[in-house]
Amino acid sequence: MPPTSDEDELDPTPPPPPVHHVEQALLGALLLEPERLHDVPGISPDAFAHHAHSALFAAIHSLPAPDSAQHATSTVWLDAVLATAREQARGLTPSYLHGLIQVCPWPRHAPAYARVVEAEHSRRLLRAAAQRLTHTARDTSHPHPVPTTLAAADALASVVDDIAAKFPPHSGPLPRTTAPPPAALHDAEEAVDEERLLLATATAHPGDVEHIRWLSTDDFTQPLHAGLWQCLNALTRRSAPVDPVTVLWEAQQRGLLTSGPEPRELLDLLAGTAGSPEHWGERILQRALLTTAHHTGRRIEAFTDDPATMPYQLVIGSRRALADLSATRTRLQHATSPEPATRPARTRTTAAPRAGPPRVTTPPAARIAR
Repeated sequence: MPPTSDEDELDPTPPPPPVHHVEQALLGALLLEPERLHDVPGISPDAFAHHAHSALFAAIHSLPAPDSAQHATSTVWLDAVLATAREQARGLTPSYLHGLIQVCPWPRHAPAYARVVEAEHSRRLLRAAAQRLTHTARDTSHPHPVPTTLAAADALASVVDDIAAKFPPHSGPLPRTTAPPPAALHDAEEAVDEERLLLATATAHPGDVEHIRWLSTDDFTQPLHAGLWQCLNALTRRSAPVDPVTVLWEAQQRGLLTSGPEPRELLDLLAGTAGSPEHWGERILQRALLTTAHHTGRRIEAFTDDPATMPYQLVIGSRRALADLSATRTRLQHATSPEPATRPARTRTTAAPRAGPPRVTTPPAARIAR
């Protein structure tokens, strides 16, 4: 039977997860055979999910191991561990420590127990980092949401790298956890207005469209707007005339008017210009980056919530999720980076002829004599 205590912190409700029993088995092994602490060098008190277990491990780690023969017949060292641990967890009792020893199946399996504890600790760290990214991406009160969100993404990527160092990924199945559906983060009406302004200004200034190749149809919140952006790009690539009427015709050819707005509504949409296409394109891309970051955090958090997801699957799934965010980040960097200065055209010069054997010409008289 697992140890029990009158204290709430030692009697968690609902029933504890499997790692709780693994922590108990590891602590029982170390209390019974303290010298086995050398078999688990990579674990720290923070790795324990239970506060009392963390305090016990810290006490075991801080006290010198007793003599094996003396420890087998005396509780002096156990009393010292309990006194030290109670400074952090007052609810600990002598009976709880003896219960830990009783529930440990095999003390020699301490390294295996420690590996499980470390794996679950990595899961909790990853979940916390993913939640920070999700919260930061949807925090509209921050004056600089994009840099702050990217910093949270970098911190999350660092956690993934740390887990990969401890649990190297290998070939195997990807996480089977179903990804949560994307959620709308910000004012939908504002996003629609910005997309309409981009389409209208790009129609009025089609020459600027080729400078916004970093904008993707996936960045739009409305399928109709994404389709109209494709129409504008198609017309400019063909060097065709661009105005509201030609865009309307291109939209009809692509089937956008089948269940979309009336032609007059579309012409009105494309007539309301303001600002520059680059400005509205950057706003749309920034919004798309925050949305992608939010979805990335939720995907990774879903991986950590699935107890069947192994550590190496957490690494693979998280890196794939972060790759989508990295691609959007690269496009935003390209959009906001100044264009390189135009290099002067290289003047093509004719190289001097290479030296060769002298050409001997036969005199005219000699040719006649032959």
